[in-house]
Formats: sequence, structure tokens, C-alpha cells
Amino acid sequence: METKDIIKHIDHTQLKAFCTWEDIVKLCDEAVEYGAASVCIPPSYIRRVHDKYGAKLNICTVVGFPLGYSVTAAKLAETRQAIEDGAQEIDMVINIGDVKNGNFGKVEQEIVTLKHECGNLVLKVIVETCYLTEEEKKKLCRIVTDAGADYIKTSTGFGTAGATIEDIKLFKENIGTAVRMKAAGGVNSREDFEAFLSEGCERIGSSSGIALLTKKD
Repeated sequence: METKDIIKHIDHTQLKAFCTWEDIVKLCDEAVEYGAASVCIPPSYIRRVHDKYGAKLNICTVVGFPLGYSVTAAKLAETRQAIEDGAQEIDMVINIGDVKNGNFGKVEQEIVTLKHECGNLVLKVIVETCYLTEEEKKKLCRIVTDAGADYIKTSTGFGTAGATIEDIKLFKENIGTAVRMKAAGGVNSREDFEAFLSEGCERIGSSSGIALLTKKD
């Protein structure tokens, strides 16, 4: 698999709490140079990035991140502001507590609410697989599909574990045909990138992928 063909699937990511404007500029410059699918950045940097790069970049951000237990009204306000500032893709974290309490209707309604706000823009739903049982994962595949989201995403990258091939295979068997898959966390080698893409992932979230894939031996 050609390096450029891998990078075009990467959401080039910088979400550390202490990331500086210089860090964000470096990320964006790399994304433009190598043709990443998007940059995934903190909401507080969206407006500056949009003003600096304009149409050169596809801007992704996170909502309810990384724990997911914000109330829906807060996630909705975050989403609305992010879109107003120039984000084109939203990666939301579900309320895992609602999953564990069996409140699946509430989880679905929250996704519906945020997708309605996104309209034709992309909504990715982070389910944080490391905290879920197999049955919960299957149930969430159906919920994400029924709610009309664009992607199901494995992980925040801030949980106890990241993406696994097994979870991607499970997603593939249980999501609807209109839902795409994003892996994040633990994708640490060219072999990993190729494996996840070969299993059908459309996007891979990574902070180090471009550096890894373009490193000169």
C-alpha cells in the first residue's frame, strides 16, 4: 500500500491538553503537505485554524471529549459552536454511563440530536470499545446506524485501550451499509495502518501516523 494512499485516510490528530498554537500549526502544515483526510484538533483552535488555512484543510474536532458524560445540551452547544467556527466533522463521545445503565434510547436520541445539528456535515460516534461488552458493542452498532450517524469510531485514544482488529470485524458485521468505520488509538506501525484499512476502515485517527509513514530510513 502506497504511503500517500494510507495518509489520505488519516485524521491527523493533536488533542493533548497542553498543545500549543505552534503544535497545531505544525500538525496543519503536515496535513496540507501530505494530504491527510483531516486535522482533528481541540475546539478552542478551530477558528484560528479556519482563518489561517481556509479551504486547504478539512477540520475535525471533538465533542464531549474524552469521557462522554456531559449532558446532551452541553454537547449540542459544543457542536453548534464548532460548526460556527469552521469545523466540518464532529467526533462525539457517547455517554458510557447511559450504556452501562441500559439507557440505550437516551444514547440514540443524543446521537440523533447531534446529527440533526450537523446536517450534511460528518458526525462520528466514539463508543470507547475498551469499556464495552461484546453485546454492548453490537447494540451500539445498531444504535449508531439507526440514529443516522456517518461513522462509528472505536476509541478516544485516552481510554485504557485503543482500536483492535477484532472490534473492527465486529463493527463490520453489525453496522448498516451507510455507516463507515474509524479506528483510533494503538495504531502504531505501517502494518497496523494497512491491517485496519484492509478490514474496511475509512479513517484512522493518529497523532504520529504521518511521521511514522514518512520517516526516512
